[in-house]
Amino acid sequence: MDSSAAGSAVLVVGGTGYIGRFVAEAAIASGLTTFVLVRPFHGRACPSRLAALRHRGAIILEGSAADREFVEKTLRENGIDVVVSAVGGGSILDQLSLLDAVRAAGTVKRFLPSEFGHDIDRANPVEPGLSFYKEKRRIRRAVEAAAVPYTYICCNSIAGWPYHDNTHPSEALPPVDRFVIYGDGSMRAYFVAGCDIGKFTIRAAFDPRTLNKSVHFRPTCNFINLNEMASLWETKIGFTLPRIKLSEHDLLALAQGLFIYLFNYFYYSK
Repeated sequence: MDSSAAGSAVLVVGGTGYIGRFVAEAAIASGLTTFVLVRPFHGRACPSRLAALRHRGAIILEGSAADREFVEKTLRENGIDVVVSAVGGGSILDQLSLLDAVRAAGTVKRFLPSEFGHDIDRANPVEPGLSFYKEKRRIRRAVEAAAVPYTYICCNSIAGWPYHDNTHPSEALPPVDRFVIYGDGSMRAYFVAGCDIGKFTIRAAFDPRTLNKSVHFRPTCNFINLNEMASLWETKIGFTLPRIKLSEHDLLALAQGLFIYLFNYFYYSK
């Protein structure tokens, strides 16, 4: 990490999520003063994942990224140098208020909006993903219009994330009965482990070379296809698994079902 990061403070928004947790852990491990903004507990016990971050030295803040005045005050009073947003799909547009707070505080040297996937300005997804990408593009354009120093993190494919169902990565078990192959399984992609995403994100946040740029995480050793991945796993477990092919039509149908599930979860289960 750049020596200029010494003594710096980082605010991770959404630090209890899948990616946010890795970013917060990496910030703490780098010796940075690490603040984690989470939704208020409202009298509930502190989640175990959050308690673990607090035990390691994180400073937990209860509040909302959409509360511009609260975030602005937090940034200014704590001398926050870098803001990393890792909010989820239902909260993506809350970053508009977060951005207003960053700009008003005038103390933040770098803002990293919630990305951590494919390059949203280059990808051409279909629904239901297209609407989500449009929201992320809206955030990018707002960041650029506000002239706030930024870095966009593009991780490509996140290792451990089950794209075809609604299982949370922390609960997903490695396949032991079958291996699902998309199409013919020959399309290659870069896969990046969550812990590495956290480490690379914190490094990029303080690197002068990444200022106002998109940073792609592309470990050459992890540029593989699903057939190769299945073979690696079979070598690991010592036996061969049946491979079930999932067509483009099947995958889109599953994605549509996941979209409906997430929509109902975010808008009707509050």
